[in-house]
Amino acid sequence: MKKLKLIDKVIWIANILAATMLVLSYSLPFIAPKKFAFLSVLSLAVPLLIVLNILFLVYWLLTVKRQLLMSLLVLVIGYSYVFSLYKFSASKNIEDVENISVMNYNVRLFNLFKWIPATSIKQQIVDFIADKQPDILSMQEYRPDESVNLKGYYKYEELSGQKVKNGQAIFSKYPIIHSGSIEFPNTANNAIYVDIVKHKDTIRIYNVHLQSLGINPANEKLDMETSENLIKRVGTVFRLQQSQTELFLEHKKRCRYKMIICGDFNNTAYSYVYKEIKGDLKDAFVEAGNGFGRTFKFKFFPVRIDFILVDEAFTINGFKTFDIELSDHYPIMTKVKLN
Repeated sequence: MKKLKLIDKVIWIANILAATMLVLSYSLPFIAPKKFAFLSVLSLAVPLLIVLNILFLVYWLLTVKRQLLMSLLVLVIGYSYVFSLYKFSASKNIEDVENISVMNYNVRLFNLFKWIPATSIKQQIVDFIADKQPDILSMQEYRPDESVNLKGYYKYEELSGQKVKNGQAIFSKYPIIHSGSIEFPNTANNAIYVDIVKHKDTIRIYNVHLQSLGINPANEKLDMETSENLIKRVGTVFRLQQSQTELFLEHKKRCRYKMIICGDFNNTAYSYVYKEIKGDLKDAFVEAGNGFGRTFKFKFFPVRIDFILVDEAFTINGFKTFDIELSDHYPIMTKVKLN
């Protein structure tokens, strides 16, 4: 370090800090937020830490300095994290008559409170869904509306709220033979499920909406909030998410059917709750997607908090994230086939 110029010394110190934080973040999926909530907050910064370490690696490579070895080693150790952030391969898209198309979409109350100035957002969402015609549609922040007329679907919804009834819904082109809700205490969030029948197979579809972080990507108050308050608030939410995940997993382990889990986890693929819910399931984006796969409109870096997970009974034949700004979330859709 003595041979480095002053500017390089400053960059090297920043590099050490970013590399150390990224290495620390590798342990986060195994650390329960109830025990170390302040550490869990770091999971939100993992995409930024990955990008920073790549930039440091490129800088030292261009200046031909051996300091490049630090970020290179850290990125190699966490290669699965890097490829979970960005998929370099092309999207998989295999057409098959036995494919089941599954869409997940947080519709943000169909723009009820005019977060997006356009007047036709609700109709655009309905038109988009009608155009894509998913066999299964899982919605979060859904509200019933007579003008939201999705034809050809069976439906199960679970709603709460006084002034504005809203919640989760699952639409299915296949008959629903059973349905229910997993209530999360002291919150409007919950998980719902339906059992559908395709041919002679019964399939369980879950729609999971974990506690929200309360981060509005367009809200300038986020920039003004002190780091101490933000960490405290997010830590509290992550502890709630862990409790909600535990309730969901208790229900899930009693399911004897093949299953697909959709939802807005309000947390990243680097989090404890994602690891716990995913378990041995396959992440449709990881298996068949490409690019960043961002599902939430966050101005600082790409964030993937909406997921479709399927068990080993399915082959994943396709995945797509739709780049349409009709909500603060982007819809995702996968094609799966029963083995």
